[in-house]
Amino acid sequence: MSTVIDLLLAADVRPFTIAAAIVIVLAIIELLSTMVGLSLSHIVGKDVEVEADGHSAISGLFLWINAGRVPLLILLLLTLGIFSIAGFFLQAIAHSVGISIPAPIAAVVAIIGTIPAVRATSRGIARVIPRDETYAVDDSDFVGQVAVVSIGPLDQGLPGRVRLKDVFGNWHSVPARAAHDSNALAVGSNVLLVDRDTKSFIAISAPADLIAQQQSSDRA
Repeated sequence: MSTVIDLLLAADVRPFTIAAAIVIVLAIIELLSTMVGLSLSHIVGKDVEVEADGHSAISGLFLWINAGRVPLLILLLLTLGIFSIAGFFLQAIAHSVGISIPAPIAAVVAIIGTIPAVRATSRGIARVIPRDETYAVDDSDFVGQVAVVSIGPLDQGLPGRVRLKDVFGNWHSVPARAAHDSNALAVGSNVLLVDRDTKSFIAISAPADLIAQQQSSDRA
């Protein structure tokens, strides 16, 4: 065990170990925050907004790696994860032939390999998850909309999560809890978002006519 730790903390792989540790920490935080009805990707992971006609090198790079099509948190995890894997792989090859590449040089080489890999991977993710969490509309626009409970049941305690579609056809997952005078709202039930506070949306059971209207709109 100590040998593995020593290898991970070796100077020539330290940048890649740090990147891997950040990925693990962010993934754990996202998992725990989702379990309590929040989401790290919702707090810090809004889509990157890059001007399509920007002329700076940074703007061009962000556009090239599909920033804006993939949530920022996923893009960050991809970049750090691929960078870490590329670095460990590079040093493993170097060690197999009896040499060690200095960490700064290995990091530069890993970055060069990471950028096109992130582009290819993020493009695939954007196709599989077509902007499941998108921020093209303001959250306040969701008040008055019908949603479906995805994590719950919703009660007056910790928020759960509901899914709903905006006017552009994009799906959103947002935190919600039941109104004070409402019974618990089970997973899979249709709810009406009637208000919101600083932490979550407030939901009640959706009236039958609104559900029918929503279903009719989805079939159109």
